[in-house]
Amino acid sequence: MSLKYAVLAALLEGEASGYELSKSFDVSLANFWPATPQQLYRELERLAQDGLVQARTVQQERRPNKRMFTLTEAGRAELDAFAAEPPKRPTAVRDELLIKIQAMDGGDPEVTRALIEERMGWARGKLDRYRRVRRRLLDGRTEEEYLSSTDRVGPYLTLMAGIGFEEENLRWCERVLAVLAQRVALG
Repeated sequence: MSLKYAVLAALLEGEASGYELSKSFDVSLANFWPATPQQLYRELERLAQDGLVQARTVQQERRPNKRMFTLTEAGRAELDAFAAEPPKRPTAVRDELLIKIQAMDGGDPEVTRALIEERMGWARGKLDRYRRVRRRLLDGRTEEEYLSSTDRVGPYLTLMAGIGFEEENLRWCERVLAVLAQRVALG
């Protein structure tokens, strides 16, 4: 899959500038499809050239003009066709930390512990952001109330996948730390 479809899906929320889209990616899509602002701007230009998004310029006082992007009918049709196709291949985890853990035996357990604690910090930070987004989406409603009344459930469902991923990441990290502590105590 290319960034193209992630950008088109993000524009389902409505018109957005490249900056707004970048912020949206940080909060909602980064848990499964990260992108830098530069990548997003380049992709928006390609999509506009291909007629999948429409751009308009907004004049601003005391600030540079900004371009706002919306999904076109052709973009929506392209996204619908993509959504109907099965994924090309199953998800594969590519995680440098896992290679380091695979190779840790015989190394300094304190270094490994520090790596795991750093991962835990990242996971907690992401989990906090995702939970804030969830609270904002629910806005005092129960999950059932929200899901039965919202126009779009996709963003919420992918957010829940991100929350579950980071919760599992933390559980795994805690287990690794417990194993390391036990090995140090025995060693």
